[in-house]
Amino acid sequence: MTARIIDGKAFAADVRARVATRVASLREEQGITPGLAVVLVGEDPASQVYVRAKGKQTVEVGMESFEHRLPADTDEATLLALIGRLNADPRVHGILVQLPLPGHLDSDLVINAIDPAKDVDGFHISNVGLLGTGQKAMVPCTPLGCLMLLRDLHGSLSGMNAVVIGRSNIVGKPMAQLLLGDSATVTVAHSRTRDLPEVVRRADIVVAAVGRPEMVRGEWIRPGATVIDVGINRIDRGGKTVLVGDVHYDSAAAVAGAITPVPGGVGPMTIACLLANTLTACCRANGLPEPEGLTA
Repeated sequence: MTARIIDGKAFAADVRARVATRVASLREEQGITPGLAVVLVGEDPASQVYVRAKGKQTVEVGMESFEHRLPADTDEATLLALIGRLNADPRVHGILVQLPLPGHLDSDLVINAIDPAKDVDGFHISNVGLLGTGQKAMVPCTPLGCLMLLRDLHGSLSGMNAVVIGRSNIVGKPMAQLLLGDSATVTVAHSRTRDLPEVVRRADIVVAAVGRPEMVRGEWIRPGATVIDVGINRIDRGGKTVLVGDVHYDSAAAVAGAITPVPGGVGPMTIACLLANTLTACCRANGLPEPEGLTA
């Protein structure tokens, strides 16, 4: 048995195309162009790559892109003042502060200064609370992308056993909430879970977001289960740096029913869902119907 490979790259391209179509109709019919503001503090190389990619894809789908690059020694007051201006700017529907921030800045304080309605990362405490109580929220992009892939594959997730490995605020916890919202039976496991392989073996759906290279082995996977690998880890293999997930791909693909590769699985969905969230925020701000199939 060889698993079906879930092509996140192709699915993300479809999401971006659907976003672009709706953006074009908003502009033509309502005279509204969704706008996304990205704030980058400092010169973290990985963050610079992400911000460039976000800006490029924002423009490609017809949205306005507002980039704010601040020096690494920017103080909290300056950053909070910028966020205040973006909150008040009607052209900006989504605000994203690229993490990690330099150590002298309080990430929680900064994120919670963003207007929750413009918090397209879904990290504001209000959005976390709304998601946790099953209300309308802005949803973190990576878990939203995982949910879209699962819905596309399975249709209904109702009654399925799902195990989320990882309990981070960015992926693990919101992923569990989204799966519960779709009526899956959810277990949140982590590095300290007793007999983790046995817990994983009971799952119809495994979402690995633990941040440990190739930790989840093929023998942990129930035959026919769906494996969503959120991990992106750089490791040295034979003197060459390679990207691997949190799942040992070859052994898992031999038993799973479907699996996301790394790279090319969950990764491309994150920016696509950021664009979808910006479109959703714009529609909500203007009292318009939300984009179909692009929300939780």
